[in-house]
Amino acid sequence: MPLTRLIVQQFRNIKACDIPLSAGFNFLVGPNGSGKTSVLEAIYLLGHGRSFKSALTGRVIQNECQELFVHGRFLTSDQFELPIGINKQRDGSTEVKIGGQSGQKLAQLAQVLPLQLIHPEGFDLLTDGPKQRRAFIDWGVFHTEPAFYDAWGRFKRLNKQRNALLKTATSYRELSYWDQEMARLAEQIDVWRSAYVAQMKLVAKELCQGFLPEFDIQLKYSRGWDKDTPYQQILEKNFERDQSLGYTFSGPNKADLRIKVNGTPVEDVLSRGQLKLMVCALRVAQGQHLTQLTGKQCIYLIDDFASELDSQRRQRLADCLKATGAQVFVSSITESQVADMIESNSKMFHVEHGKIGHG
Repeated sequence: MPLTRLIVQQFRNIKACDIPLSAGFNFLVGPNGSGKTSVLEAIYLLGHGRSFKSALTGRVIQNECQELFVHGRFLTSDQFELPIGINKQRDGSTEVKIGGQSGQKLAQLAQVLPLQLIHPEGFDLLTDGPKQRRAFIDWGVFHTEPAFYDAWGRFKRLNKQRNALLKTATSYRELSYWDQEMARLAEQIDVWRSAYVAQMKLVAKELCQGFLPEFDIQLKYSRGWDKDTPYQQILEKNFERDQSLGYTFSGPNKADLRIKVNGTPVEDVLSRGQLKLMVCALRVAQGQHLTQLTGKQCIYLIDDFASELDSQRRQRLADCLKATGAQVFVSSITESQVADMIESNSKMFHVEHGKIGHG
């Protein structure tokens, strides 16, 4: 289910573009600062409602413009072209359209267009704190468990209310009502996450082993509180500690996916090139697992393909992506860096000063 067309207006240095797309590989080639990453960023915004480079809407809207538009046509499983689009104003307001209907939610857009991003800053999945790895797990649960999005949103709102109450409560009884519902949601979220990781890691381990055969890869899910204790008991037991901290210390908002090679944290063992290969393997594994469960194809966005990878590793990643049969967008400084990936149905776009040329 690929994008067949992309229309971008007033996004960073792209004044306007309207490009037909390949269902296979789409290459964006040009010098640094030309706008090729901006094309990937626009596609990401179309599927996530936000940029992967800036949290501030004003920074991605072209100077002296008040809004940006990113529209696309998405080929559904029954071969119908579904128009989708997002409009963002400088004041922060957002309008989402799906099938010509305005007033749609960002979550609905994300469901329509599952995306995986691989970019030079993507090492944070492996080397930073648990926030990125929770987001990694939750991407998969969101796309495979329909009730997750609402449950996770309710838990976060309750947690915020609980943290406010911790500052004024004189006894645990004042929190017990909130904690019952928080505990119910937390236990359900944990069931979904645990089941997802258990299934996905089988695909991930196989791919990681193919990319890094010299290492034994271990992925272990940690739910964010003691695995043998119900969450409501944790909340009651830790009331005084939480009160002194001013926030709820344990819970699904502290979950993590611990990743090791040969029993040692990955960042202590792997080179930068090996770390990038592992990130690629994990992202592709998520896409493959999604396809296995739902039949949906993931779209892959790869920024600066050659970064940190020698020719042998680039070929290994290219072969893996080709095997998925998915739509792939790849940015590169030169054509030679992606020459081995080009197929008969690929499309090559040359980008310079925000202008995108085909051919």
